[in-house]
Amino acid sequence: MIHSIVLLPLFGFVISCLFSFFKSDQTIDRITQIVTSLFISISAILSFYLFVINLSDPQVYKFTLFTWITSGDLSVNWSLYIDAVTRVMLVVITSVSALVHIYSIGYMSHDDSKPRFMGYLSLFTFAMIMLVTADNFLQLFFGWEGVGLASYLLIGFWYKKPSANAAAIKAFIVNRVGDFGLALGIFTIYMVFGSIDYQVVFENAEKFNETNFNFIGYDINAITLICFLLFIGAMGKSAQLFLHTWLPDAMEGPTPVSALIHAATMVTAGVFLVVRCSPLFDLSVEASSFVTLVGASTAFFAATIGLVQNDIKRVIAYSTCSQLGYMFFAAGLGAYGAAMFHLFTHAFFKALLFLGAGSVIHSVHEEQDIRKMGGIYIFTPLTHAMMVVGTISLMGFPFTSGFYSKDAIIEAAYLSDAMFSNYAYFLGTLGVVMTSFYSWRLMFLTFNGNTRMEEQKFREVHESPYVMLIPLFILAIGALSFGYIFKSYFIGGASVEFWDHSIAIHHHEHHHIPFLIYYLPAMLGILGFIIAWYMYLKNTKLPAAVASLNEPLYKFLLNKWYFDELYQYVFVIPARGIGKFFWKIIDGYFIDGFGPNGIASMVLKISEKARSIQTGFIYHYAFSILIGLSFLITYFIFVI
Repeated sequence: MIHSIVLLPLFGFVISCLFSFFKSDQTIDRITQIVTSLFISISAILSFYLFVINLSDPQVYKFTLFTWITSGDLSVNWSLYIDAVTRVMLVVITSVSALVHIYSIGYMSHDDSKPRFMGYLSLFTFAMIMLVTADNFLQLFFGWEGVGLASYLLIGFWYKKPSANAAAIKAFIVNRVGDFGLALGIFTIYMVFGSIDYQVVFENAEKFNETNFNFIGYDINAITLICFLLFIGAMGKSAQLFLHTWLPDAMEGPTPVSALIHAATMVTAGVFLVVRCSPLFDLSVEASSFVTLVGASTAFFAATIGLVQNDIKRVIAYSTCSQLGYMFFAAGLGAYGAAMFHLFTHAFFKALLFLGAGSVIHSVHEEQDIRKMGGIYIFTPLTHAMMVVGTISLMGFPFTSGFYSKDAIIEAAYLSDAMFSNYAYFLGTLGVVMTSFYSWRLMFLTFNGNTRMEEQKFREVHESPYVMLIPLFILAIGALSFGYIFKSYFIGGASVEFWDHSIAIHHHEHHHIPFLIYYLPAMLGILGFIIAWYMYLKNTKLPAAVASLNEPLYKFLLNKWYFDELYQYVFVIPARGIGKFFWKIIDGYFIDGFGPNGIASMVLKISEKARSIQTGFIYHYAFSILIGLSFLITYFIFVI
């Protein structure tokens, strides 16, 4: 069963690749869509079955497939390691991927490269599964780089579109920064522990807690250094502050890509890495505090930008960035169960919102600017209803999945006495209001009020086909009920047995939470809803007045805190200048000038001189022979 979960997406990718060599027609397109969707759906069903049967009596499964690398003392097996954390990730990855595959049958119906697209989706899913089922850091790194490659291919799927190419390259390069940190972390792990196997490292972590490295006169704790380096990798993959700039631009890919990569799977790989390495982070107060600081700052930063964005997918993208911040600061505070719980619930309601946004885009003829929509709910009632479900779960409305998981994180921050816990609690609570506001702003501008569309286009708005709506219904079930159903296993009384030592458990009992603190996030979410309703439905002139009154702040947020412009001046322009110097001066003038081009030029000049003496007259050649002969005679007489 476990082998099928892992390998079926790979088989789907291989079959799609084979069919992509044939001339695309309706039959080939349909075969690849059905085969890839069927294989991923089977993998999802098996993953959910594996998850459910291990709820009460969890087991750890380990299968060694073959020996991968043997070099000196280093021996790495290719193995599958399935514990509670892996089972949660498998449900998230395969469930969302299966629904995205099915959804894509309708969304990509007019595209000319369906086999290639379906193959890329399956490749991404396989790489992500390899990442979470690894039993050592090198195998994890293989999956880590695999999802990076697949995301590059998917973001730049419409490669004839310059903005898509630029976004794909940007995602690839920014992630290389994080991946370099992860690679250094793995090297350090091997240097300290002599192994990169999870169990060996985690079981011996306390033995090396006092190990230090001396670097330019400073002692650096080995465990702390490892955690910092691993978290740099997590920051890149999960788009945390300073390495976040690729995430919004990645919306240039097809909307199903946004739902698969940037809502539920790839961006959660960083959270998975920190939670997986919780035995290491538990030993480093400094590293855990840094995780909390970055996570809380990201949650606030991304939420502020989401307040003013006008692209329907970018609003949701910044929401993803913000919610990842919540997961990280929970992990930094030691609430690993709460972090995984929010990762689990967030996958369903955020995928629901992304696919719902895709349904809107499909319905309004590829328009993505919410300022050019409005009043379309009468034509898209099912899409509207599903997006309302996703929105209330995201805002943390009572008894939805987001209510249980997000509140658990905020409560963990309130109860914690760790460094930056108050900072995280304050920004996390403030983020609840902003999350609710920008979510309902998107809903009201898109579906309600008077339309801002051209009359002809407004009349042509239509509901999406059922092949796109059915995945929304399934995701809505998870967004509404999974928080309540699985709360006790992730963070409640059954959590110790559920996690079965796969993570460290530090949660506090919720009955110690004051009543006001417990319901404060829900009340703030309702406050955000009321503000958005008043500004965008009741008094529609107010947003423009507020923006005009606070124009510098508005432009600051609209331009995403000017991070792209800052990086342009700090990194891009100097790198381009250095590259141009080495290209034009070093490579062009010196190496080419004195090397291949110089030699070629010299040969050309000599050949031109030699050609000038080829006159065709015999007496010229005889004269040349005599001169040569005289040189030879002189040489033999005076030299030899």
